[in-house]
Amino acid sequence: MEKLFLRATSKSPEETEAQGRLLAEKIESLPEYGESFIFVALYGDLGAGKTAFVRGLASVIAPGAHVSSPTYAIVNEYRGLRASLVHFDFYRIESEDELYSIGFDDYFTPGVVIAAEWCERIPFALPRRRIDVKIAGSGGSPREIEVFAIGYYVFPTQH
Repeated sequence: MEKLFLRATSKSPEETEAQGRLLAEKIESLPEYGESFIFVALYGDLGAGKTAFVRGLASVIAPGAHVSSPTYAIVNEYRGLRASLVHFDFYRIESEDELYSIGFDDYFTPGVVIAAEWCERIPFALPRRRIDVKIAGSGGSPREIEVFAIGYYVFPTQH
């Protein structure tokens, strides 16, 4: 079951980060927060603002974290008080074997929020319960951001 939680237009990286902060505040209010893993799947073209959105998530989940794109590292971890934020970038992942060789599923543990960029490259590995963030636009154009709750996540609808 897919439920639209948020639809917004962003005109700057700061506004994209603000949408990430809004989602992180909602995630913190979930009963599962700190007790189970929560998966945030990010979709969008190169330069759409996925890492800016994750900076917003981190500002709430792991305040003070210096978030950078894990394009070459593949994964960055940021510790918070009640949960850790694990930031994946799957742009360079080319196979299921490669995905699991980096320990992808080892992070599916209580107290972890996983924010994963380029999830269109790993549809076979996505949990059925997750939050999908779709960001459209690049360059100097505004971004259209849509956030969907997939599975058991229940958020009040906000458009």
